[in-house]
Amino acid sequence: MTVKTISPDLLKTKKHFEILDGLRGVAALAIVLFHFMEMAFSDYTKNFIAHGFLAVDFFFCLSGFVIGYAYDDRIGKMGIMAFFKSRLIRLHPLVILGSILGLLAFLYDPFGGHPELYGTGKTILIFLTSIFLIPFPVITERSFNLFGISAPSWSLFWEYIANIVYATALYRIGRNYLLPLTVIAAIVLCFVSYHAGALMGGWAGANFWEGCARISYSFLAGLLIYRSNWIIKNNIGFMGLSVLLILSFLMPFTKWNWVTEPIVVLFYFPLLIALGAGATLTQGFKKLCVFSGKISYPLYMTHYTVIWMFLNYCTTHKPGNTQIALIIITGTILLVGFAYLVMVIYDIPVRKYLTERRKQD
Repeated sequence: MTVKTISPDLLKTKKHFEILDGLRGVAALAIVLFHFMEMAFSDYTKNFIAHGFLAVDFFFCLSGFVIGYAYDDRIGKMGIMAFFKSRLIRLHPLVILGSILGLLAFLYDPFGGHPELYGTGKTILIFLTSIFLIPFPVITERSFNLFGISAPSWSLFWEYIANIVYATALYRIGRNYLLPLTVIAAIVLCFVSYHAGALMGGWAGANFWEGCARISYSFLAGLLIYRSNWIIKNNIGFMGLSVLLILSFLMPFTKWNWVTEPIVVLFYFPLLIALGAGATLTQGFKKLCVFSGKISYPLYMTHYTVIWMFLNYCTTHKPGNTQIALIIITGTILLVGFAYLVMVIYDIPVRKYLTERRKQD
């Protein structure tokens, strides 16, 4: 019996599309601001970044592009299990940390919350299901989030599903089959948007399957862009593309969301991916893009630690608009700083350790 060995070259990270990395950071920042504003103002028409949640669809589309670029030409050689190990090492350390931080915030929120209602046994179960990304929408006061102590994990759940489908099926099929699959997914997404009135679902038990529609189209679209080489050479640059991306998040929240949101997701985000992959990066913005890309995932997975506490603070203390603005600005800056510390002290060392252990196996 022989053991399959993986060449170290197959495990190396490919050269990054640095502007796309930078845009990932812009999207993560938009998510943070959106969640702060969402907790302060339940009326989305009063939320200046009311469509910040669409950053998740941008992440999904970017993921499809990046996975295709990183693995299409080597997953057949490295094997499915090696691919899964690579993705687990990349993604799961922060899933675990986000759950730990979320549990601490759940138990010791100084501004409210009722962890005592769930008992020790159920609290442990909530934590374990969060660690292993098993949806468990049971926390009533948190709108039955799929992962009540680490809300952003809902998108990681669907990301993992997409990775499994990619490794078992999508990497084998050609563009001629990928295109009709993407069209079908687009039709389903439009139906979901019309039925729900928006594309905000996927994060709770009641809208669980909307997440499937969102990841299906955007991941397939990103993969299709890569395989079709729909890369548009341009000189818009990082700042220009950042403005274009931010404009989609600042789009007004109206009764026509069921129309405008699919337009953004179906056409605008894939266009930005194609432009970002082909844009010229000036040397002055290179460090910013690299930093933005590296900080994006730690920021996304840790920021919700304070979001529920902010909601409870708003509920109990009724702060005015000026105070809310100061809290959001200060909180966002501090969360970026905290995400940087998490990246340097925890995420990078843990992933490096796991990668080295893997090479020794």
